Amino acid sequence: MAQVLEFKLPDLGEGLTEAEIVRWLVAVGDVVAVDQPVVEVETAKAMVEVPCPYGGVVTARYGEEGTELPVGAPLITVAVGSPDSAGPAGEPAAEAEASGNVLVGYGTQAPARRRRRVRTQLTVANGTAPTATPAPALAPAPPAPVPPAPQGPVPVISPLVRKLARDNGVDLRALRGTGPDGLILRADVEAALRVETTAPPAATTPVAHPEGTRIPLKGVRGAVAEKLSRSRREIPDATCWVDADATELLRARAAMNAAGAPKISLVALLARICVAALARFPELNSYVDTEAREVVQLPGVHLGFAAQTERGLVVPVVRDAHTRDAESLTAEFARLTEAARAGRLTPGELTGGTFTLNNYGVFGVDGSTPIINHPEAAMLGVGRIVPKPWVHEGELAVRQVVQLSLTFDHRVCDGGTAGGFLRYVADCVEQPAVLLRTL
Repeated sequence: MAQVLEFKLPDLGEGLTEAEIVRWLVAVGDVVAVDQPVVEVETAKAMVEVPCPYGGVVTARYGEEGTELPVGAPLITVAVGSPDSAGPAGEPAAEAEASGNVLVGYGTQAPARRRRRVRTQLTVANGTAPTATPAPALAPAPPAPVPPAPQGPVPVISPLVRKLARDNGVDLRALRGTGPDGLILRADVEAALRVETTAPPAATTPVAHPEGTRIPLKGVRGAVAEKLSRSRREIPDATCWVDADATELLRARAAMNAAGAPKISLVALLARICVAALARFPELNSYVDTEAREVVQLPGVHLGFAAQTERGLVVPVVRDAHTRDAESLTAEFARLTEAARAGRLTPGELTGGTFTLNNYGVFGVDGSTPIINHPEAAMLGVGRIVPKPWVHEGELAVRQVVQLSLTFDHRVCDGGTAGGFLRYVADCVEQPAVLLRTL
C-alpha cells in the first residue's frame, strides 16, 4: 500500500521567508529518488535546487513557475511504497528510506548506508549538475586529508558561499575545501579574502573588482525613495520655466531690512508671492482623489519647502502660510530649518503640505525639473540669482537674473493655468509693487 508524503519548502537559511519557483525539474507521475532535486527556486540571496527527501512517484505539484511560496508551503506530494516505483539504484520504493533531514541552505542527506556524495545534489558554479553516483555501502572511512584543489565541478553547496565568492571575485576552483569531501565552506572563502588583503596578486593574475557598495534604502532615504517613486508612478507631471529679473526684489528686501525691524529672508518673500499666486490660480493648491476621480481644491495653503540635511532631503511644512506676513514666515522657516538639521521635526511638521517651494539655487544651479511632492499638485523651483546681461528699459544692462520653474500635475490644469501662475510669480519678482496691488 503506497503512502503519500508531503514535501514542504524547507528553510533556506539567512532568515529567508519565501522563494520563487523558477523551474520544475519533475512532473506529476515521474519517479524520483531520495534527495533528487525536484524544483529550482530563487530567493533574495541565490538560485537553489531543492532536493526531495522522499523516493517514490510524484502525485502532485504546488505552484506554477513564477509563483512565490512561503517557507513551509507544500511543494510536492510523493507516493512511497508503491510496487511500481523505484528508489535509489533501482530498489523498490517500499525498501527505500527517506533522508529525513532537510538541511538549512543546501538540501538533504540520505542515510549512511546509501549516502551519496553531497556535491552531486546541487548546481555547481557553471550551472550544470553532475551525474549522481551512489557510494558503495562500506564502513565509514577514517578522516581523509584535505584534498587538492578540484579540477572538475566545484564542491560548493551553499548559495551564500557562492554569493560571497562572486561578490568578492574569488575563484572557487582555486580553493581547497576544509569541509566533508572537500566541501568549500564560508570560512574557506573568508580565509582567501584575508590572504588577498595581505598579499597583492601577481601581475599575471586578473584583478577582480567587487560590484560596488550597497546602501540600504531605509529611514529617511527609504521614505523619500518610496514617495518619489509613487509620485512618478501616479502623477503625469509637466514643467514650464521662465527667466526673471530679480533686481527690484532684492532692492525691496534690502530696504525692508534697513528699517531696523526683524530681518526678512528672501525665501519668505518668495513664499508670499506663492501664496498670492495660489489665490489667483487655486487649481494648483489641490490634489487628485484617484478613487473618486475628483480634483480636490484646498481652502488654505500649507507651504512645504525642501530642506537638505545630513540625513537626506526633508520637506517641512509651514502651516497656514496664507495667513502669515513676511516676518512670521521668516521666523517659521528658520525654526523648521533648524529642527530639520537637528533631526527634531515631528511627523505633523513633515506632512499635510498643499504646495512646495524648492529653492535649489542654494546649490549653485540655475534650473531643475523636480519631482512633485505627492499628493500635491505643483512645485515652484527657484534657481540661483546671478548677474547677467539683460535688456532693462530698452537698454542692455547687468541685472540680477533668476530662473523660475513650475512642475505641475497635468490632471489638475492645462498649460494655460500653469503658465499664468508662473508669469504672475515672475511679474512679482520683477516688480514687487505688483504684489502690493493684489493684496
